[in-house]
Amino acid sequence: MRTTPVRLTAAAVASVLTLGVLPAWAVADTPAQPPGVTAPQHERSADTVHRIALQGAVNVRDLGGYRTGLGQHVRYGQVFRADGLGKLTDADVAKLSALHLRTVVDFRVPLEVQREGADRLPAGLSATSRSVNDLGLYEKTMAAIGTKDPAKQQELLGDGKAEELMRSIYRNFVTTKENRERFAQTLRDIADHDQSPLLYHCTSGKDRTGWLSYLLLRAVGVPDRTATGDYLLSNELRAEADRNTREALKNAGLMQNPDLLIPLQEVREDYLRAALHQAEQDYGSLDGYLRKGLGLDTATLVKLSARLVR
Repeated sequence: MRTTPVRLTAAAVASVLTLGVLPAWAVADTPAQPPGVTAPQHERSADTVHRIALQGAVNVRDLGGYRTGLGQHVRYGQVFRADGLGKLTDADVAKLSALHLRTVVDFRVPLEVQREGADRLPAGLSATSRSVNDLGLYEKTMAAIGTKDPAKQQELLGDGKAEELMRSIYRNFVTTKENRERFAQTLRDIADHDQSPLLYHCTSGKDRTGWLSYLLLRAVGVPDRTATGDYLLSNELRAEADRNTREALKNAGLMQNPDLLIPLQEVREDYLRAALHQAEQDYGSLDGYLRKGLGLDTATLVKLSARLVR
């Protein structure tokens, strides 16, 4: 079998010379605290991130531009994260065409695709279905709304139940074998030159998409606080759409207190820390999770850095 040599960047070489993947400073930066601990101030805002403005999706952006701990940067135009693409306009599809995507990965489960619509993509491009189990979040949310009963909705979502469901979902990203396999395959695709530029998404582009984005940024040497900042940006980018959804549900008489949905609509740092704490419990560290949990070998992780860091 003919092999293609990988051209290593300085960041990739440094990673291999330390722990094989994450530089020593990056591993130390991985929080060992349980959920609920607040990290330092984050570095980017919605004003500085490279957002892809679309009419039919609100949380689409380029993961490029982030600075690594070694002072280099993630390349633009290689990896994009998004929310659902089923409601894109013709103009939106034309904008996606300009990204020259080779691969689109859809993390939604079949029910979400059925309800929200299949991706609208440029001609010649089709989505790869790689559904990630979210413990039935979409179905449970729709069921709670469908009761139209304020007392029942409070019982299902109130008093911290929605927040605990979200933490359970994030822990499930780590503990479920099929979820790990689908995240791992997407990272392998990103490392593969023939599969990029690549876009991945779920329904809101914040949880399954947010977890993978955090992992990707950390794996190529972006500090925790910066990767966490990218994760939390979904709240800014989704705020208006989520507020409109709550208002519409109230006006339609479906929810007397639509604010019960806020913990489900938002990303929160303690959700992310729940997954990280689970990864540390199960695999000892983030590096252990990448290697043992996701099964990513050194060659793949080095290629990931070589592809994305300049």
